Amino acid sequence: MRPWRCCLFSVGQQQGVEVLDQAILHEIDPKQWPAFTDEQLRQAVSSGFAPGHQIPQPFLDQVRDMDFHVFAATSQAIGAYLDEHALPERLARLGKPLLVIFGEEDRRWRSSSAAEYRAVPGARAEMLPGLGHSPNLEDPARTAVPLLAFTANHAPQGD
Repeated sequence: MRPWRCCLFSVGQQQGVEVLDQAILHEIDPKQWPAFTDEQLRQAVSSGFAPGHQIPQPFLDQVRDMDFHVFAATSQAIGAYLDEHALPERLARLGKPLLVIFGEEDRRWRSSSAAEYRAVPGARAEMLPGLGHSPNLEDPARTAVPLLAFTANHAPQGD
């Protein structure tokens, strides 16, 4: 059986997404996946966090518990989905209020792509300094501030 090629979130640039310079592209025998050490998993998912962020052990445990074939297929499907239509274009069609939160240190998406969400009527983009692709895991309290303000402004009004 040929090893799978797996690239973490390698997606087209047309949506404001950069192919990662440090994308981890390995020949991985699916049988090796469950035996990855914590350090190997940290390296594999590190682009999902700001540089220097200590990736939580429960997150590593969840990644380790994923079936490798599902992990690889999901990564490929994300790329295909975004290549089909840009995310701002998809969201504009919904006609709903939108809050987009970017970590300024995101290594998977260019923070400059926040400007593309101007195509979504009423969208608001929030940039969180010092955080990466996973601000909800890196600093939940700081990520909650814009979320709570947004939901308060868009909550249904009682009669």
